[in-house]
Amino acid sequence: MKPLDLTALTAPLEELHDCSICSRECHADRFSGKLGWCRSDASFNIASICIHRGEEPAISGKEGIINIFFSHCNLQCLYCQNHQISANHVSRSTYRMDLPEVIRQIAGYLDQGIPRVGFVSPSHFIPHVRVIIAAVKAMGYDPVWIYNTNGFDKMESLRGLEGLIDVYLPDLKYSDPALARDYSGAAGYPETAARALKEMFRQKGAALITGDDDTAVSGIIVRHLVLPGAVENSIGVLKFLAEELSPKIHVSLMAQYYPTRPVAGHPTLGRSVTEAEYRQVVDAMEALGMYHGWIQEFDSSDFYRPDFDQDHPFEM
Repeated sequence: MKPLDLTALTAPLEELHDCSICSRECHADRFSGKLGWCRSDASFNIASICIHRGEEPAISGKEGIINIFFSHCNLQCLYCQNHQISANHVSRSTYRMDLPEVIRQIAGYLDQGIPRVGFVSPSHFIPHVRVIIAAVKAMGYDPVWIYNTNGFDKMESLRGLEGLIDVYLPDLKYSDPALARDYSGAAGYPETAARALKEMFRQKGAALITGDDDTAVSGIIVRHLVLPGAVENSIGVLKFLAEELSPKIHVSLMAQYYPTRPVAGHPTLGRSVTEAEYRQVVDAMEALGMYHGWIQEFDSSDFYRPDFDQDHPFEM
C-alpha cells in the first residue's frame, strides 16, 4: 500500500465546524459536543463495511458491491429497514472507525476483485465521502463509486461530487408533502428531492452506461419503495420522473416493504403492500412510457431484512 498523507486528505472535514452539508442546514460544529439534527459528530460514523449482493443487477453484478453504511440519518423514516443504525435518538458511539481502518477494509475487498464501492445514507457525511474517495484513489485503486442516498440531499453539496461519483442511486420517496412530514419528519422532502434529482440528472443524464459485465459505470438509477395505502404518492413520484426528468430514466420500483418492529402496530404502515397496490403503480409506470429499470417479485420483502447486530447484516 502507498503511504497516505492523512492530514492533507482530511481537509474536507473542516466544513463540519459549521455544518450545512445536507438539507437540514443545522450549522452545528460537529467537532464539538453540540451536534445537529442528525446527531453525528465529525468522525467516521460507519456501522458496517460489507459485501452486499442484493442490490439491482446493474449495481451488484456477480461479485456484489462493497457497501459503506453510515450511521444516523438526515431523515427519520418511521418504517426504515435500517432503523438499528439510522435512529438519531440512539447513541452509536461504537459505530466509529478511523480513516486507516476504513481504507484497510475497503482495500481488502477491492483486492478480492470487488470493483464497486457504495456509500449508503451519505447525505450527512459528504465530506467523509470525498476523503474516502481521495484516499482510495491515492492508493492506486479506481473502483466505480456509487452514491446510495435517501434523496434528501442539498443540491449545492451534490455539485461538489461532480466528477467523483460515477453512479447516483437515489430514493425518491414522496411526492406528497403530508406523507413526507408524517412518515419521515420532512414536509419539504418532495421539493428538496426534486432539486437534488435534477442536479444528479444534470450531471449524468438519462442514459445508464454499463461495462462489459452489464454493471453500471455511469448514470442514475432512481429507487422508489411503494408504501401501503400510498398508491397516489407513488404515481406522483413516477410522473415527476417522467415529466420533469425523462421517461427513459432507469427506475427500480420496489415491492419489498414490510413492517419493521417500530411500526408493527401502525394503522397503515403496520401491514405489507398488497399485490393490487403494487400492480397499480406498475401499470402507471408503463402508462408513462417508463420501460427502463426493474420491478420486483411481489414476495421480495422476505429477502431484504438486514440485521446490523450481526457481523454481516445481510447474511444470516
